[in-house]
Amino acid sequence: MNSVDIIIPVFNEEDTIEKILEVVDNTDFCSLKKNIIIVDDCSYDSTRNILKKYEDKFTVIYKDKNGGKGSAVSLGFQNAKSDIVVIQDADLEYDPKDYSRLLELIVKNDADVVFGSRFLNNPVKNFMFLSFLANKFLTVLTNIVYGTKLTDMETCYKAMKREFVQNINIKSKKFDLEPELTAKLVKNGAEIKELPISYSARGYESGKKITYKDGLMAIWAIIKYKFVD
Repeated sequence: MNSVDIIIPVFNEEDTIEKILEVVDNTDFCSLKKNIIIVDDCSYDSTRNILKKYEDKFTVIYKDKNGGKGSAVSLGFQNAKSDIVVIQDADLEYDPKDYSRLLELIVKNDADVVFGSRFLNNPVKNFMFLSFLANKFLTVLTNIVYGTKLTDMETCYKAMKREFVQNINIKSKKFDLEPELTAKLVKNGAEIKELPISYSARGYESGKKITYKDGLMAIWAIIKYKFVD
């Protein structure tokens, strides 16, 4: 394993996209060669114009129609070529420097998949109380339904051997991506481990997009994908 594909789904992130690309580009990912795949989900602010500056350096994919985070990540999976795939949001809630430790477990073949947990031995900054409760509930429900022992199923930071995701057909279009992806990783026999990561939550005034409706969709996804592929 000598390279990693970093999938960055983007939608209307004009204020943060350049910063996150700079940080990812300058961060060590366990000494692996980095292939950055940016999937713009039909942004209508200035994000697309900003991304044009990076077309010679990174793989930039522009969708013609907005389909949600799930559809953007799915397109990223389809274009992945490395042995390891990770997901990186385009905002600044997660620190890319945390990925090196997650990847180390996969490189050493100590895990098939590693989740970065925001709650494992780690204080959470500015986490909205209702979001905290929703995340904990969804994780507990996942553990009950799938027999896992996760502390943070809804985390964006998921490092995965590509063999476990290359044939996954992501059907979720929005934030129900996380439970669907988790369910299908478990059903594909992936050994999932967790490591603590840092996290600084942003509020709706700063562009956060998830709502209570996404929570309801996540509950349905947890139950649904227990029985369907």
